[in-house]
Amino acid sequence: MSAAVTATAIPSLSAVRAQDWDACAGPENPFVSYAFLSALEDSGCVGAGTGWQPTHIVIETDGGGPGGGALAGCVPMYLKSHSQGEYVFDHSWAHAWERAGGDYYPKLQVSVPFSPVTGPRLLAPDADTRGLLLNACVQAADQMGVSSLHITFPTFEQWTEMGAAGLLLRKDQQFIWRNDGYAGFDDFLAALSSRKRKNIRKERAQAVAPGIDIEVLTGSDLKEHHWDAFYGFYVDTSSRKWGQPYLNRTFFSLLGERMPEKVVLVLCKRAGRYVAGAINLLGSDALYGRNWGCIEDHPCLHFEACYYQAIDFAISHGLNRVEAGAQGQHKLARGYLPQFTYSAHWIADPGFRAAVARFLKEEGAYVESDQEVLAAHGPFKKVGGDAQGDE
Repeated sequence: MSAAVTATAIPSLSAVRAQDWDACAGPENPFVSYAFLSALEDSGCVGAGTGWQPTHIVIETDGGGPGGGALAGCVPMYLKSHSQGEYVFDHSWAHAWERAGGDYYPKLQVSVPFSPVTGPRLLAPDADTRGLLLNACVQAADQMGVSSLHITFPTFEQWTEMGAAGLLLRKDQQFIWRNDGYAGFDDFLAALSSRKRKNIRKERAQAVAPGIDIEVLTGSDLKEHHWDAFYGFYVDTSSRKWGQPYLNRTFFSLLGERMPEKVVLVLCKRAGRYVAGAINLLGSDALYGRNWGCIEDHPCLHFEACYYQAIDFAISHGLNRVEAGAQGQHKLARGYLPQFTYSAHWIADPGFRAAVARFLKEEGAYVESDQEVLAAHGPFKKVGGDAQGDE
């Protein structure tokens, strides 16, 4: 970049204009949009008392601080006092460093809170500006005296740029469904082995057998009573999984207000009342499955609401893939195949950094081996015939 630039850490997205942030973020991934991130802040899901303190990095050209120049790039970054809501687990690192007499927290986290979704993290269209953003993040970590800086779920391209800059690299995996030009759900089923195809048909029939109707809502069809119902499901399930939910009721209203066209809400109704639901966000070429919840337990309803309805939607809207979120090898049998996810890490202490690097080398070998095993047991027909008895 030829123009003079200024890098600044800002405590809130309110310090920049939505259109300027979104011009850097691009339209592809809804999770890094101003609407989504500001909904987290304005609802109080992140901020004071949450352990997620916004410390976003912005780079401006020919300006003297936020608002003084043209925004050339930005990074969603948070000062963290814990490791909850990240989905790239570093608890063992924290325990090891604290046993050695160090303070692991606070740390800096470049991520989208509570969202294990791959997407850009250094929000700029060109590599030079992304390099400036990464340098600014590392400098902020150094100046603030934190133990570490973690960049979670970046794109592969940005991950490799971070590795070239000297950050430690880490791999994990998620399960993703890909659209092979299917004309409909039956076309997708035809690509599966006989056993898997029959099992999915059986599960879809079982899911609605208790008289359950399924609604798929987006845009102006989303109303507050839909959010009331879904939030009840979300709280019930989140409380049982994690002890308390990360997101509050206000967040969902803001989501529906600020980006309704990006929300795909699946609601399941029985005997006149909603009993379960799943929320997805819509990107330019992907559907991102996020939260699920229920107040009645029905066989296979989770699979239907979260996986099969998402596939139906992706096919009918010409999307390339469905990303179904963290964990869940059970997704493999339902057409979701393993794919690597990535993170990059800067560790302040040289000795601690060396120990983490050794751990990541061993962990990476295991992750790669595990993915090879999983991919070999995928549900699709084998080349040269169906090894599981195709019809």
